[in-house]
Amino acid sequence: MPLPVAIAATLQLLLAVTFLVIPVTVWFTGTAAQRAAEAEVARQGHSPDVLARHGIRFAERAWEFMLALTIAAILIVLAALNLTGSPSGRLLSWIAEPLILLGVGLITTGQVFATRYTQAAFKRSGDAATRAIDARLVIAAASSGFPAWLRPLVLARFALTVLGSLLVIILLAVPAAGAYFG
Repeated sequence: MPLPVAIAATLQLLLAVTFLVIPVTVWFTGTAAQRAAEAEVARQGHSPDVLARHGIRFAERAWEFMLALTIAAILIVLAALNLTGSPSGRLLSWIAEPLILLGVGLITTGQVFATRYTQAAFKRSGDAATRAIDARLVIAAASSGFPAWLRPLVLARFALTVLGSLLVIILLAVPAAGAYFG
């Protein structure tokens, strides 16, 4: 097996792992993070429902959980197909990776830049009191509800989504990969 194919499949598997670990972790700890964020909003003198009104959530919904597991399964299948030299794995990777780059890239950007996203959501509010909420403190409070290792893993998923997806596309296009998929 050529090294570019092995690296591409490894990147797909690493990204799949993040789509298993992060949602499971958030499923079990997101409610605590949500409560901590709401308590911080209340401490700042605002109604905790201001978060919901602005689309700011830290708990995982069932459909989000299932979507993440589905993405993980797709990535695992693609990696397995690529490792076995299946031409369909390469073709499907070329279709799936740009979709992952765009779709997941947008979602993970909001997670990586949560403070900025939250600040922007509050600033767009028509309510002056909401615009005064300190988003940094809200995000810090929510983060206290998650394990300390979750944030670095979110950053790793972002890198694997953006850079890793681009690299997978390129690696599967090099001549050595082409010969392998024959």
